Amino acid sequence: MKSTKRQVSVLFMLFGMLFCVCLITANVLGTKQMSFGPISITGGLLVFPVSYIINDCVCEVWGYSKTRLLIWYGFAMNFIFVMFGALCDAIPGAPYWDNEEGFHAIFGLAPRIVFASFLAFIIGSFINAYVMSRMKISSEGRHFSRRAILSTIFGETADSLIFFPIAFWGVIPGSELPVLMLSQVVLKTLYELIALPITIQVVRITKRHEDEDTFDDNIDYNIFKIKEFKE
Repeated sequence: MKSTKRQVSVLFMLFGMLFCVCLITANVLGTKQMSFGPISITGGLLVFPVSYIINDCVCEVWGYSKTRLLIWYGFAMNFIFVMFGALCDAIPGAPYWDNEEGFHAIFGLAPRIVFASFLAFIIGSFINAYVMSRMKISSEGRHFSRRAILSTIFGETADSLIFFPIAFWGVIPGSELPVLMLSQVVLKTLYELIALPITIQVVRITKRHEDEDTFDDNIDYNIFKIKEFKE
């Protein structure tokens, strides 16, 4: 029997693990509301933008196909985490356990918020990857910084436009939703700007190490073709 071995990039695997950790951590930290003067944010804002930075790095080095695989992989791991958390939350606690309320506050996410979060993540992440991919082709590989920032703006805008109305319509006054959405996009974009020098160095080091710099010529951008990626 003839067997063929596929090489797996260690760096791609590490990016994937970090991507999943960021998504799951953002879910947990998102249960805390924080204030910085007049600005209120969730704890998830501290880590969630990192997933977009990883998205940019993977798309820049390995291309859209590998990024598509990464996004669905992250979605699946986050789904498993949320579902097991919900299951554990639904099971009655032991009689001597007195932390039911705290546990429920973290893991007892409303189905409406879970749906909004997953839908916003999928659409925002794929828009981010698509913009990165198309801009790299049109710019012939130049202007990475511009691509990273613009893809984040498009992706995060889509994420906010989907998540907040679905999750909080009727809970938060309608007049406050646009302000909340805009502030999230601005803050996440500023996050990427601050981290951009590090992102640039990570991309350079990864390209040299992997000897990869993929251009997505004649690629199918169908988000469901997760098996079609270059080895």
